[in-house]
Amino acid sequence: MLQPIVHVLGARPNFVKAAPVISALSDAEQTVIHTGQHYDERMSEIFFRELGLPEPDVNLEVGSGSHAAQTAAIMIGLEPEFTKRSPGLVIVYGDVNSTIAAALVAAKMGIPVAHVEAGLRSFDMTMPEEVNRRLTDQLSSLCFVTSPEAIGHLANEGVPVDRVHFVGNPMIDTLLKNLDTFDSERVRAAYELPDRYVLATLHRPANVDSPRIAGELVRRLHEIADLADLIIPLHPRGRPVLMAAGLDDHPRVRVLDPLGYIDFIAAVRGAAAIVTDSGGIQEETTILGVPCLTVRPNTERPI
Repeated sequence: MLQPIVHVLGARPNFVKAAPVISALSDAEQTVIHTGQHYDERMSEIFFRELGLPEPDVNLEVGSGSHAAQTAAIMIGLEPEFTKRSPGLVIVYGDVNSTIAAALVAAKMGIPVAHVEAGLRSFDMTMPEEVNRRLTDQLSSLCFVTSPEAIGHLANEGVPVDRVHFVGNPMIDTLLKNLDTFDSERVRAAYELPDRYVLATLHRPANVDSPRIAGELVRRLHEIADLADLIIPLHPRGRPVLMAAGLDDHPRVRVLDPLGYIDFIAAVRGAAAIVTDSGGIQEETTILGVPCLTVRPNTERPI
């Protein structure tokens, strides 16, 4: 009898990437562990409903905290779960703290790790995500890459070629599967959006942790709002600093709470342009044909 597969999910990008993988493995015994890294209903539970993901078998409910505290809490929560379930494989996704925490625990327990979205590199070690993805790849028995350049990055880092598998992009699989549900007119009416708007998202520490940098970004966003209405579904990570910098002081800036997957991508699809520091949104806008302005000095997704 095959040992069960355990999927470890923690943040909204993980849910989108995991949906087609869990579906493809439907004949296997699977367990879904939600670490609770993203715990707000609009950034967590709604994704399970909209994407047809099975309800998590476990929710560790770790919540927010510093990188060290959050990663440690996830590791402490995962160890007894892995011990109890004896998985034959642990699958992790992307580059969040849940990803590296699960990979570390599994590797130390001798459990094979599969990393979905392996090999992406920004070559910027000031990004916590870059640290997470590099270390996870070194710990993984299976590196599932989503773009060709990732194969070269892994080879340069000494990852054996037989561990690397080019499988395509599950995040885009999810996007294409749900393409008919992204009704921009419905979302425009539901949220009373104007006919022409720019949609912005900001959450990376380099952009939203420093009041000085956040203040400069707010000034730039206000310049955009001089030209077109600016809609910004605001991630909890950056809300306090961006709002303190006067984000909503401009009459054509409208701050929304985070949106579910279907509504968010529908809003992206209907936008004149996107301003973002999200890696995933860079790829999603490429598929949707929406201009994307990336507020970062680098990207791990040159594709």
